[in-house]
Amino acid sequence: MKISVTEAKGQLTELVRRAEAGDDIVLTRHGHPAVRLVPVQAPSDRKARRVLLEAVRASGVMKATTGAHAARSQDFLYSDDGLPG
Repeated sequence: MKISVTEAKGQLTELVRRAEAGDDIVLTRHGHPAVRLVPVQAPSDRKARRVLLEAVRASGVMKATTGAHAARSQDFLYSDDGLPG
């Protein structure tokens, strides 16, 4: 739905309700699209963020390489004299 900013002033409550329900609301200025009304997603709670953070950490730990080869994992990019090969 496209509506001018001037017209939207009198219908803001209804437009916000429609945007929250999933309608695509575009406000126009002089016939050109200016802004889009979109619903704000509720921020995740602290517990959900903690669970996600722990999952990311665990994933990184499983992929980490340890030992002598870890420090030299990109040596194949260089020749014996240390220049890019």
